[in-house]
Order: sequence, then C-alpha cells, then structure tokens
Amino acid sequence: MRPLTVRVGVVLDLNSPSDVMVDSCMKMAVSDFYAANPDYSTELQLRTKYVGSVVDAYVAVLELLEKEEVHGIIGPLGYSTEETFFTELGQRVHVPIISFTARTSALSSAGKHYFIRTRPNDAVQAQALAVMCRGFEWSEVVVLYEDTEFGNQFLSHINKALEEVEIGLAYIVAFPSSAEDSYLLKQLNKLSTKQTRVFVVHMNPSLGFRLFTLAENAGVLREGFAWIVTDSISNFMNSVDSITRDSMQGVLGVRPHVPSSKELKSFQQRWKRNMILENTTSPITELNVHGLWAYDVVTALAIAIENIKTSKPFVIGANKSRDGTEKRKMRISTFGPKLLSELSSTKFRGLTGDFQLVDGELKPSAFEIFNVVGTGEKIVGYWTSDRGIKRELSESRSTEQLKSIMWPGDSVIRPKGWAIPTAGNLRVGIPSTRGYREFVNVTIDPTTKHTNATGFSIDIFLAALDVIPFPVNYEFHHYNDTQSIDWTYDDMLHEIPQRFDMVVGDTTIWAPRVAYVDFALHILNQSHSSVLHILERRVTSNGTDSLNSKKERPRMIYWSPLAVLAFPERNMVSNKWSFFILLVWLFMAFILMQSYTANLSAILTVDQLKFAFSDNYYIGNVFGKQKRGIDAIFDEVPYMKAFPIGSPLVSHFSKAIMDVTQGPNMTSIEQKNFGPGYSSQDPLSSSISQQTSSLTFYDFAGLFVIVGSVTILALLCSETAVGRKLTDKAKHVIFNCYNYRTTQVNSMENANGDGDSRSQGRREIHHAMQNNVSNPEENTDPHAIGDMEPREIGQSHETSCAQIRSES
Repeated sequence: MRPLTVRVGVVLDLNSPSDVMVDSCMKMAVSDFYAANPDYSTELQLRTKYVGSVVDAYVAVLELLEKEEVHGIIGPLGYSTEETFFTELGQRVHVPIISFTARTSALSSAGKHYFIRTRPNDAVQAQALAVMCRGFEWSEVVVLYEDTEFGNQFLSHINKALEEVEIGLAYIVAFPSSAEDSYLLKQLNKLSTKQTRVFVVHMNPSLGFRLFTLAENAGVLREGFAWIVTDSISNFMNSVDSITRDSMQGVLGVRPHVPSSKELKSFQQRWKRNMILENTTSPITELNVHGLWAYDVVTALAIAIENIKTSKPFVIGANKSRDGTEKRKMRISTFGPKLLSELSSTKFRGLTGDFQLVDGELKPSAFEIFNVVGTGEKIVGYWTSDRGIKRELSESRSTEQLKSIMWPGDSVIRPKGWAIPTAGNLRVGIPSTRGYREFVNVTIDPTTKHTNATGFSIDIFLAALDVIPFPVNYEFHHYNDTQSIDWTYDDMLHEIPQRFDMVVGDTTIWAPRVAYVDFALHILNQSHSSVLHILERRVTSNGTDSLNSKKERPRMIYWSPLAVLAFPERNMVSNKWSFFILLVWLFMAFILMQSYTANLSAILTVDQLKFAFSDNYYIGNVFGKQKRGIDAIFDEVPYMKAFPIGSPLVSHFSKAIMDVTQGPNMTSIEQKNFGPGYSSQDPLSSSISQQTSSLTFYDFAGLFVIVGSVTILALLCSETAVGRKLTDKAKHVIFNCYNYRTTQVNSMENANGDGDSRSQGRREIHHAMQNNVSNPEENTDPHAIGDMEPREIGQSHETSCAQIRSES
C-alpha cells in the first residue's frame, strides 16, 4: 500500500550561505527518517521555494498555499514584518508556520497560535550573558549590535537582563548591515577612548567578523579589554578564516550546547561527504547548529504526521471572505490544526538534544561558554536557566565560576571592565548659569570655542586630580539648554553618560537623583553587606527559609522593629550570627547618630554663634534673586560630583575630595573664591575650639575596634569548622551549668519542705492558685480554688496573702 503524502512548504534565501546548508540537512532528514521507518503509512514531502528578497518570499508562500496546497511552511524568517505577515496568514488558513532562525517576538497573541519557533529565544541567551558579566564583577558593559529588527529586539532583551543583575549599559552602538570598513574603524576608535572595556557583540557573521579584524587595528583587543559574542556569531565560528580567528584570540562566546553522540558524528561525516559530492560553492564549509535544528524540525514533522493516524490526511475547503465571496484560491486546511496539536506534543531525542516545544518555542537547553584560543575554542563552562553557571554540565548545582580563561592580549588576568582612557579626554560637564559664579564660572573662548571654568567647585576638582593616583585627561563641556531657559540640574545630570562622563558643580545630593547617577561620597555601609552575604550563604544554600517555620515566627515578632530598621526592604536574615551582627551595627549607628546630633546641636546653639556681620550684610542661598548680590551663603556642600551609576571613578574621587577638604590647602581655596579672611571654620573659632567641635574617626576608634572584632568573631564562629565546634562546646557548658544550678535550687527547696510543713502548705496553695489561673474551668470545687468573687485591684494581693496566712 502506497503511503499517504502530506506536503509541507519550505522557503529558503538564495543569498544566505547558511540556507544552502539548511537545504541539504532537511533533505537528508527526510531520507534518513523513512529509511529507518519503511513501514510507515504516511510520508512527508517537502516543496521548496528559493527566493532572493522579502517580496519574493511573500509570493512564494502564497504560491505554496494556493497551488501546492501545503499544510505547513518552514522558513528561516529573520524580520518581524515577515513573521507578522506569515503568521497572520497561517492563522487564517490554519497552517503552522515553523521557523528555526526567527528571533523577534513582537507578535499578536492570535498570530502566535500558528507560529512555532524551533530555536531558543534570545531572552534566554540574554540572561546567560548577564549572569556571566555579574560573575566577572563588571559594573557596566557596551553593546555593539546590528541595526536590524533582530538586533533591536536583542537590545531590549539584554537591557532587561542587565538591569535584573544591576549592571549598567554604558553605551550602545548600532552598526548598519552595509557599514563600510571606514565607518567600523571610526566607531572602534571612539570606543578605545571610553572608560568601559567590556563589549557584547550581536550581529550577523559577515559583519561581525569584519568588525573583529578592524578591532585589532584599533587597539581594543589588547590586555584589559573583554569581548563577548552572542550565538549569532558563535554558531558560525567553525567557518571563520584563520586571519579573523587570530584577531579574535581571547574572545568569549555563548551558544546553544549540542551534546555529543554517535548519531551526530555519523551525520556530520555524511553531510560533509554530500557537500563534496554536490560540489557546492557555499562559503559554509562546516556544519553548525542551524542545520541541526532544520534536521530535527523535519524529523518532528514526520513523527507528528505519522502519529495523526488518518486515512485522509487533509480536507480542503474554500476560504470565503466576510461577504461570502471566494477569496483568491487559498483554502483552509483541516489537517493543519491536527498537525499543530501533534507537533506541540512531540518529544524525541534529536541531533541537538531533547526536542520539545513549550508555548510554541523550543524548550531551552544549556548554553556553552567558550574561549577562542589558538586555532579552536576551549569550553570554559555552561549555563542553564535552573542552575546558573557550571564548570561541567554534569554538576548538579551552580559553581558561579568558569575554568581558566585567556583574555585578549594573551592575558590570564580578568579585566576590571574599566580603565582611565590614555587617549581622549574625560568629558566633564559644568553648569553654565547666571547664578553664583563663586562656585562655577564658565567662559567660552570666542575663537576656539573652548570651555574654560573657574570657581570653588572647579578648584576642588582640580585639587582632587592631583591626589588621584593616576593621570586623568579632561576637558570641560558646559551645559546650557538653549531650548528651555528653565532647565534644571536634573536635566544636566540626565546627560550622563551620553554627553558627559561626570558633572562638577554645586549639585545637590538628592534622593531621586541617586537612582540614575552616583555621587562622590564615601560608602561606609558596604562592609556589613559583604559579611552578611557570607553568613547567610550557608543558610540559604540549604533551600530552607527559617522565617517560615512556626518556631521562628514568635521570635521575629519581637525582633521585627529592629529588622525593619536594618532592612528597609524587609528582607529578613536567617543566620543567628547575622542577626547578632545586625544588632551590633545598629547599636554603633545609634551611637554615631546621637553623637553627631549632640555635637551639631552644640555648634548651632545661638549664643555660641558670633557672626562677623552687621545689619548691612545680605545673607541668602543659591536661590536668592538679589540683584546687588549677597555677602554670605547658607547652602549644601557645593563641591560634590556626579558620575554614571557604577562608575569606577566614584571611590577615587570620594577619597580625593576628603583629602582635599581636610588638607592644609582648603582654607586658601576658600579665600581665593570667597574673599580674603574667609574660612569655613572662622565663625566658630572664637567660642568653640576645633578640637572640641569636630568629631573624627579617632574619637570612635574604640567603638570601631569593638565592632570589627565582634564581626570577625561572628565570621569565625559561623563559617569555620573550629569556630562552630567551639560554639557548640560553649553552648554545652552553659547548658550544663544552668542545669546544675537549677538542680541545686530544687534540692534546697525540697530539703526545706521536709522540715517545714508551712512551706509545703504554701507551695501547695500556690500550686492550686496557679492551676486556678491557668485553667479555672477544670477545678469547680470552691474549697479547692478559693473565693472567685471579684475584688478591687488594689486589695486582691493583700486579701490573698491574708487568706494564705489564716489557712496555714
């Protein structure tokens, strides 16, 4: 009996070398499947159309539906416009649209119903990239992507994934698909002058490989830089030429992991032999995962068609329009819905691993992380959505560490992810206002248009540059929004990092601004978060939440006020040592706040302030509008600097500012900008000595030593085997001492009870009263429980005692 034939259309791009490989893989899949299953009652037949443009693809799909009467369409769709058109068309005629290259997901819910993506979603790959960057402790990355639909879609995925792990997106650079080498080199030269040295590349192989050959010439593939390529390039690494591979030494890449198997090795050998026999001129000389996906898709279709088990594989009806008239010659397939349903539930072991569709997409498997070394790649680890990064795929839990990596420049040292540019200048933004120019005074050279600046804030900045332990080249860029005369400092800060690398000026440190910029301040609360992470790691690794247990809930009721103070986000700790450390730190913070509050109150006492001003002086703040000017200003500290979130310069400038403001040159800087004789300490010097009015670190040295010692003790007792053993022994000794003391007390009471019947009587009466209080309903005998009539509160104790004495 001749098997029933079910036709499925295929649309391939003649201009894509990858599609030549895909075509041969699909043909081999049909041949291999029915050679292994000669007794099947159905047969899949592929009807292939070769196109050269998007318009040709539209026409080919319509012809397949009208003339070939196909019940499914396979196409390497790469643009959202194609996907939208084909999936809406498939929805209307009930024909599944299958793609193993489609990346976009901006489709309507109705269109997705008949759309099947047999490759992992880019959102999953973006998560793997973000976890990698977090593991390397990089605070910012730069994304280089192709300016196409699939590139823009990936950008949204990677941006979201980086935000989830609190990594900043320093820059994004879009490259046209037809970009010339001169344009690529220009953009690479710009990147060499930036601080961020971590680049994620997402573009087609031809453009990406050209980028790397030029990147080496631009000097951005040397030591200190880090490059990561996505699977859009990684999947084609086996087809790269030797020159390009040499330029990519030290590059990291991620791609879907394809497990090794005998079937895979056999297929690779047969595929290569077929390519030689067909004498193809395709530049793709090695098989990659796209061909394997195509092979598995065809196999899945053949399995699904056979499982439907019908004598009539399809019934075709005319496609009517809303007014009842016949529309072209497209017909609705009644076999298509059955094929879609069966394909969605098909599971088997294919060349790429386990094949299973979940919500119309291929279930994501592991991603392998490789390092380009020499003439090949070294697998340095794996990533899975449920277990994170692992050195070996067989490991049951995440290690968060990769194998040794060779970085660009033949370096084995992990790049910091940032560096002060040796070429180019740091773009320093300064406000150009009509305000108080004692802080920032901007002048523009009429000839060179160069921005110059003076003032108190500028002098602090220049003095800080002399303290920073590395050279910094800078240039001032003034900000004065000509489109709006009512521009604010928020508008200026939002230009970081696109327009400025940092901003210097009288910028107020305000809570809403901290969400998008960092200020040059000391961060003193980071050490306790590191310590807590170590203490909590062992508890959370057990997968249990002690706060959910009934035993812990009553205790947390009493601790909750302290916990809320320590954790504004209401994240509770589980380790007892963690809670102990929190209490110590909270106690320290309380002492510091009270000390500084008391000190400030003393300083600000009115009778101690002796201003050297008469009634003829004007005193105001920076928002004042006196045309004649002012003689003194009460305002926030004006020399704070703003940086991009996560900027490595924050800590350096914070320390430098502290050195400058507490150094011997601070008075001269103040007098230079605010007039002779000025000093921020002079108004109080006549009544309050500097020694008694200033609180320094040394005043709290003992407190910090105690807190540090307690913290170290907690770490040793919680995280070391010796510490835990000593802690257990100490608990045992204390418990034995307590039991011994309790036993001694009970023995003495029993001895007194044998010789004194009155004490025994009192204990019995007292015991009866306790039973009465605990459960009065159990004892209903009035002689046993005494008088139950209500008494006045002030008399109840005295009356009870009198009754006890009379009864005894």
